[in-house]
Amino acid sequence: MDVQMKKGLLDVCVLAVLKRGDSYGYQLVTDLSVVVEISESTLYPILKRLEAAGQLGTYSIAHNGRLRRYYRITPIGLRRLKEFESEWREMEKIGAFIRGEVSR
Repeated sequence: MDVQMKKGLLDVCVLAVLKRGDSYGYQLVTDLSVVVEISESTLYPILKRLEAAGQLGTYSIAHNGRLRRYYRITPIGLRRLKEFESEWREMEKIGAFIRGEVSR
């Protein structure tokens, strides 16, 4: 898969997981592993990028004597997910055309 396309898909996959509820790094990797192989070293730059774009926010909670950073989706992140759904429908049409399933 094209690197840029995969990068964009990983972003929306992270947002989709966070739409279901706040989470932390290791749990995000676990949740995403059902659809894509991702390491924490790949995930954290994505989280930083999404935070810089205002698509997610963070907060910390003490867990076993350490602070655990949680991530939550913002209204901007929810809007990005909606935009992606629209883009995906367009991609499905293009895929059908490429497969020869769409005629004039």
